[in-house]
Amino acid sequence: MKTTIYYYTGTGNSLWVARTLAKELGETDLVSIPDLTGRDQIDGADVIGLVFPVYIWGVPAPIVKFAGRLRGLRPSYVFAVAVNGGQVSNTLVELGDLLKTNGIDLSSGFEIRTPSNYIPWGGPGPKEKQNQLFDEGRAKLARIAAHVRDRKTGPTEKGPLWQRLVFTLFHKLTFDKVPNMDGKFWVDEKCNECGLCAKVCPAGNITIDNGKPSWNHRCEQCLACIQWCPREAIQYGRKTPQYERYHHPEIALKDVLKLPRP
Repeated sequence: MKTTIYYYTGTGNSLWVARTLAKELGETDLVSIPDLTGRDQIDGADVIGLVFPVYIWGVPAPIVKFAGRLRGLRPSYVFAVAVNGGQVSNTLVELGDLLKTNGIDLSSGFEIRTPSNYIPWGGPGPKEKQNQLFDEGRAKLARIAAHVRDRKTGPTEKGPLWQRLVFTLFHKLTFDKVPNMDGKFWVDEKCNECGLCAKVCPAGNITIDNGKPSWNHRCEQCLACIQWCPREAIQYGRKTPQYERYHHPEIALKDVLKLPRP
């Protein structure tokens, strides 16, 4: 049976999860969701996996859009992995409802915790804690792979009730505002006009004007631009100059640069 994992990644956490899971499953194709930009049709697979980051405690807009493109497919099994920094909230339940409206049942949904890449709220934490999360993630992904191979249904993992009440409401209130949240990005004197930020942005949100990046209000808050900048010249708000940059240590720049830009 053909298995395809569709993934969305900015700083590499979700790509690492997708790769690790594909290796455990075997005979699995990996497809980046931005790679499908401009394609009229998505090739169907008997087993479909979705691997994506949790943004502002919910399903990010690129996954909402992609779910709509799955309408008309008839996979026998669909699973999802929501990658997060510790608060999955109601994301996978939300995804299940979203898929249902497009005629697809979510067979199983899991969360994997990785170091946080949301630098406006701080760095990713000490290396020993990061390595612990990676070890725990590998072990859980092996269990998820066994679950998927056996085509088991359930569970749909979710956060505690207070998260699902408070954070889900916050996600709904802010969802339409995310594209304009790029107004807080700025560039300091370390910028050497390399243009890498525009190349790593999976949303195609950055253009280079007079050598400097300009954000065009199609932001998804993946923070690839700030985290991959080789000179740490991109900032967000006032606090990021003091925070450590992060991308997954097993993901190389070439892995995200090969994503096509809309």
